[in-house]
Amino acid sequence: MNDWFERAYDGLTVLVTGHTGFKGSWLTAWLVELGADVVGYSLEEPPTSPSNFELTGLGSQIEDIRGDIRDYTAVQQVVADYKPALIFHLAAQPIVLHSIVEPKLTMDTNAGGTVNVLEAMRMTDSVRALVSITTDKVYENREWLWGYRETDRLGGHDPYGASKGMAELAIASYRESFFPSHRYDEHGVAVASVRAGNVIGGGDFADFRLVPDCMRALMAGEPIGIRNPLSVRPWQHVLEPLSGYLWLGAKLLHEGPDFVGAWNFGPLEQRGIPAKLLAEKLVALWGGGSWEHTEPGYAKIETGQLRLSWEKAAAKLGWQPVYGWEEALGEIVDWYKALKRGEDMYAVARRHVGDYVRRAGEKGLAWSGE
Repeated sequence: MNDWFERAYDGLTVLVTGHTGFKGSWLTAWLVELGADVVGYSLEEPPTSPSNFELTGLGSQIEDIRGDIRDYTAVQQVVADYKPALIFHLAAQPIVLHSIVEPKLTMDTNAGGTVNVLEAMRMTDSVRALVSITTDKVYENREWLWGYRETDRLGGHDPYGASKGMAELAIASYRESFFPSHRYDEHGVAVASVRAGNVIGGGDFADFRLVPDCMRALMAGEPIGIRNPLSVRPWQHVLEPLSGYLWLGAKLLHEGPDFVGAWNFGPLEQRGIPAKLLAEKLVALWGGGSWEHTEPGYAKIETGQLRLSWEKAAAKLGWQPVYGWEEALGEIVDWYKALKRGEDMYAVARRHVGDYVRRAGEKGLAWSGE
């Protein structure tokens, strides 16, 4: 385990914003396993109940700080007090459909919150790298059959996508204005943004997400409701992009300007998987159940085709996905069955991370230490 990511995180102080969320809690657990001293900053209450953060008992293993990412003074104080060397910024309003109901909150959180992190980082000497998590939905949607690349035009027709596009512009502005690569020897700070597809995994209990909707229905013995059965998404297991974020973070810390900029982390299947097929596979893995087509009014705002190209990450980071979509769903069903059996969910998380790293080692991925 100590060889993962070239031991970059052992004893390192790392700030994770949004650490109580689905992706944030998995990232926090992985960082704990890597020996990092994790400082978490999130809202007072986890975004869902239950939550992966509470089920795994992570609060007792880290500095668990509660506050609003929109509160610059609080964000700046945390950075000043704990002096992290690296920040993973995940705090966000992450649900597309919620952004229709609360557009200002979404933009204040996603765009304004990112500016707060950037400004707090600018005002300290401790931070050497930032990995700021946005989304695949920052791209101007053209319903292409091929994957978007990091150089493609940004857009965002809904408030969520627009707010993340704004965050990307802020990140690029701070990077070029205050932390430019050609002056790295002076400031020593490396800044990157990362864009992933529809991330799925055990411990996600959010509303308006297909896999949590499926698993809630299956555990309750009810039919799964699907808004758009033909919607194609780059589904990927949560550990896939997190491995990319962690490897990128290690590279930013040790090789700085060579790895700044925007990065996509997508799934193994470039063609994308329809929602209908994903639900049918979950039913089969669970051992029973069914699905039905529902169509609430907001379904029409959702993107039909959305794919990512991760060629840059493959070529420059030596990163690639480990799980196919069916293997990812198998891991998810295993997690929810463990929850139903009442197992120790931190031990389950450790097992899932360990299994993932072993598979990465079998593929010869450098970050796995194999």
